[in-house]
Amino acid sequence: MTQTIPKPENLAQLVFLVRGEKVLLDADLAMLYGVETGALNRAVKRNIERFPADFMLQLTLEEWEDLKCQIGISSSSGAAAKVKKAGAIRLQVVTASAHGGRRAIPYAFTEQGVAMLSSVLRSQRAVEVNIAIMRTFVQLRRLMDSNRDLARRIEAMETRYDEQFSQVFDAIKQLIAEDKTRKAKPPIGFL
Repeated sequence: MTQTIPKPENLAQLVFLVRGEKVLLDADLAMLYGVETGALNRAVKRNIERFPADFMLQLTLEEWEDLKCQIGISSSSGAAAKVKKAGAIRLQVVTASAHGGRRAIPYAFTEQGVAMLSSVLRSQRAVEVNIAIMRTFVQLRRLMDSNRDLARRIEAMETRYDEQFSQVFDAIKQLIAEDKTRKAKPPIGFL
């Protein structure tokens, strides 16, 4: 049975921001590559020299708890699964329970770490998934760049229009001040 390669737009939901870096968790990568999380982590540990600190990091307990809250993992459940039909993506992150599950705090891989995984996991699926993941990172980078450009344009417009509107507001304030200084007019008509 051939698994379909996920599309970049579906992979974007698996990318998290940790310590200012966009990362993918080991369990998500293992699911995408079609291997067990333990097998992926063992392969990485056998080749640890290929994964410096800027390629892979282990989450702190606090980061992991925060991340579990973000992705909706109940600490009391044995497993939490979120299924996205489009692109056949399944995110499985399991937490420790009496029936097994995750016992260690997960590793997170940066874009460079994910690229390095393709040299550690030497399967055709790993190559195809890595291509999809790299495309996802590129799309995210383009999106962030376009948002920065848009923010700069809005800021430029605000400063330009703030100057123009400040003149309008000054004129309105003068009119209000003049109205307050005027004396009350005598009533018109019969008294």
